[in-house]
Amino acid sequence: MNAQTSGEVIALDVGSVRIGVARASRIVRLAEPLITLRNDESVWSELNSLIAAHDVHTIVVGLPRGLDGQETAQTTTVRQFVEELGKRVDRPIVFQDEALTSHKAEAELAARNKPFAKEDVDALAAVYILEDYLAA
Repeated sequence: MNAQTSGEVIALDVGSVRIGVARASRIVRLAEPLITLRNDESVWSELNSLIAAHDVHTIVVGLPRGLDGQETAQTTTVRQFVEELGKRVDRPIVFQDEALTSHKAEAELAARNKPFAKEDVDALAAVYILEDYLAA
């Protein structure tokens, strides 16, 4: 992270249909689910609104890879998303390995024995991505 300590960091778990978003204060550093967005043309204005509303200083994007660390079709999709995001926002964007975060999120939600939606999995996966980034 850079020298600034105020504001928030957000993490994005980018999927082809949805994008899970988590946030954490740069001071308190506790990640929490924020929202799940539809991955369509509206995502750009919604992300800009979130960035402004939460005084976001850094955007962390989960980078998917295969189990052996190889790049996949989804890796390419996420890199293209980040390239477009970089054209639309003036904030640092960093990648964070997202290995198995969706599986971990689904297992945690299932263990709670309460109904959950795919949106819940995406937002919790974003929390795990952000926690990994903050711990690094």
